[in-house]
Amino acid sequence: MREIVEKIIGIENEQKRRKADNALALYNTGEKKHEKQLAFHKCLKRNRWVFGGNRSGKTECGAVECVYMARGIHPYRENRKNTSGWVVSLSAQVQRDVAQKKILRYLRRDWIEEIVMSSGRRDSPESGVIDFIRVKNVFGGISVIGFKSCDQGREKFQGASLDFVWFDEEPPKEVYTECRMRVMDKQGDIFGTMTPLKGLTFAYTDIFLNRYNDEEIWYEFMEWSDNPYLSKREIGRLETGLDETELQSRRFGRFASAEGLVYPEFDERVHVIEPFSLPKEWQDMISIDPGLNNPLATLWFAVDFDDNVYVVAEHFAAGKDIDFHAQAIKRICAELNWYTDSKGRVRALIDSAAKQRTLASAKNVCELFYERDILVNPDVDKDLFAGIARTKSYLNQKNGLPNLYIFNNCVNLIRELKGYFWGSGDTPKKTDDHCLDACRYYLMTRPKKLPVAEEKTIIQKDKERRIRALNRKKTL
Repeated sequence: MREIVEKIIGIENEQKRRKADNALALYNTGEKKHEKQLAFHKCLKRNRWVFGGNRSGKTECGAVECVYMARGIHPYRENRKNTSGWVVSLSAQVQRDVAQKKILRYLRRDWIEEIVMSSGRRDSPESGVIDFIRVKNVFGGISVIGFKSCDQGREKFQGASLDFVWFDEEPPKEVYTECRMRVMDKQGDIFGTMTPLKGLTFAYTDIFLNRYNDEEIWYEFMEWSDNPYLSKREIGRLETGLDETELQSRRFGRFASAEGLVYPEFDERVHVIEPFSLPKEWQDMISIDPGLNNPLATLWFAVDFDDNVYVVAEHFAAGKDIDFHAQAIKRICAELNWYTDSKGRVRALIDSAAKQRTLASAKNVCELFYERDILVNPDVDKDLFAGIARTKSYLNQKNGLPNLYIFNNCVNLIRELKGYFWGSGDTPKKTDDHCLDACRYYLMTRPKKLPVAEEKTIIQKDKERRIRALNRKKTL
């Protein structure tokens, strides 16, 4: 019996030793879990990014993802044999101090077939610069994790066919583009973990704004409070000495601009929702910002019984004639089963500029829409600053909830809200605002929201009754 107990104790000690030597086994398995790291691993999109503050835990999930793929043990994806991937850092020194260090932490030594160095000793890879690591794949093959640095230049990123590329911090645009070409053959993955310190670069326009509407792009913001292992005291210490712009980037992982966002209240995780079937009674109005050479933007609005506004559909196109736009508007109305008058016509708001005639047509835009059974009303309030204030009032989260929600298929309105910045002269930059204008016209037609009157107490009601009775006696 004693011999059996000793064997059990020996097995338990060996398991503890192996677990201590296996950081991957401890990753997000305790009572404290980094939920956003898990969301990153669970996402099945092929172009994933974490915009995170310093010490938010973003680099950890990038390193673990590489090890998962190289070992063939990804818990949420179909695993591959003999994978090949790159870890891309800004420089060889940064590679050695950050990404390479993280990869080695999560790779058990008995998983490593070979380490080839660019500089330094192979028996001490932590102190040198690694060229590539050959990793034992659980399917019996060998995977390769190669290391690259952006300062090598775009030419060093040509030729290979890869299963994955991890960018540790934001690369130059040409390096990003080249790496996208490298994963094309194998339908591989691009993922990046970065603190946005370079301003409004391609990562802002192509990834965050997703200006090309790439369905494979996914991103998450990761801040200090998302890291369950970072204490509140440490967060307070890190905040000291940071101005507002630095705080936005280094704590919250947000893109910052010297001009500032017009709608910082907009939070895609709160205001953007999945489409649902609308009650007929909620349908309210269509709003159009006209443009033939410039984009013409059309939005459909609904209002629930609690006075919450929903943007439920959009039409957005440039370089098309009135017939094209009218047909698109009618098609979306039919899909939504939108209400019409007895003659099958729909009503819409439109910019008052649509009343002006141009040299290209004997009729103005309002008249052209009328002829196509879209009854547009150009009587809208175009006051820019009042409209911005009204929009902000709907975006503000009072008691944790806003009064404006947007269906996630309204991609152009969402993009414009995220990228609308103040310009010189304290006015917004007049670019990419067509959907915003249509939204503003509609919100400015609605009655100004008044604060909800508080229910009067019994004492207040009795006091008012006595005052009214006293006033009646005085008039007798």
